[in-house]
Amino acid sequence: MRLVAWQPDDLLRRLDDVVGVYGEAMGYRQELLQTRRGYIGSHVRRPGFRAVATLTTEGRLMGFGYGYASQSGQWWHDQVKSALAEGPRRQWLADCFEVVELHVRPAAQGHGVGARQLRALLAMAKGSTVLLSTPEADEQASRAWRLYRRYGFSDVLRHFYFPGDERAFAVLGRELPLVELPVEDASGRAGGA
Repeated sequence: MRLVAWQPDDLLRRLDDVVGVYGEAMGYRQELLQTRRGYIGSHVRRPGFRAVATLTTEGRLMGFGYGYASQSGQWWHDQVKSALAEGPRRQWLADCFEVVELHVRPAAQGHGVGARQLRALLAMAKGSTVLLSTPEADEQASRAWRLYRRYGFSDVLRHFYFPGDERAFAVLGRELPLVELPVEDASGRAGGA
């Protein structure tokens, strides 16, 4: 598999595949995916848009991730902003890159695909902070949670409910730029990358 940076038009050309990966990873029903298709397609024109994709040698999309500059007037930004006190609002949202989507097909999970995608997105991100939201889960059992913690994401909001979704979410953040984290070798000791 290879990781590639995508331009907006690359994502739009593969939008059906992107929605398919999204649906598989999230376990969403087909009728819900059609509404997601529309908003994913509209995100490519947002300021600071960055995207990555993981492709097999045959070109099959195995995962993708994207984000953009989080700004007032954007639904997610405004929801998070309204839940934060003034100090955290200034700290996290003043110059923020939002990781909007980061998904890997279930068959490819557990092989480092999500980590490579996240690392690439964070390396391309413009801003002094990065935020993302993820459903609340058992942090030890969830691959996504372990990934975010490994990359230094900390709690910004916990047990937050976005309008229209009955699930509780966590909003996690970290400062940018990404400084490479030590890689553990098989013995658990820190070593080189």
